[in-house]
Amino acid sequence: MKTLIVLAMHGAPPNDYPRAELGEFFGLISRMEHSPAEQRAGLQARCDDLDRKIRAWPRTRENDPFYTGACALRDALQKSSGCEVILGFIEFCAPSLDEALDLAAENGAGRVVVITPMVTRGGEHSEKEIPEAVQRAAHDHPGVDYQYAWPLDLDAVAQFLAGQAQKYF
Repeated sequence: MKTLIVLAMHGAPPNDYPRAELGEFFGLISRMEHSPAEQRAGLQARCDDLDRKIRAWPRTRENDPFYTGACALRDALQKSSGCEVILGFIEFCAPSLDEALDLAAENGAGRVVVITPMVTRGGEHSEKEIPEAVQRAAHDHPGVDYQYAWPLDLDAVAQFLAGQAQKYF
């Protein structure tokens, strides 16, 4: 069975994206969170347009070092695991996590392991948004076994961090 890994990353807006549109985007999100349902639909269309534009913005090392770092982590994980790794972003970058999960199925995966470098509990992304995306993908691709490798083993994370810290002792 072909196994692929989807690396679920947060994402960040590129630093050369127009500030006015970025402000509008965050303002729309805030307004939707505090508006009655009948007003949200009108705001959602513009928010979706801006989201697509932000995600599609060309990324470089200069305008989005986080994206560059995510790509480097993907490449290192692929080398270490021996599995193809597809990068998916929760927000601000493309491909979206949903698109990455679909792409894994389209690439013939029988099993997709979803992992994130978000290591501590309590985060909306790791505890709610990623599992919901995995659930949607499993529904849309019933022949694929989707597994979310989270929460991470805190002892293993602590040992890794201690090993990194010991380099400076």
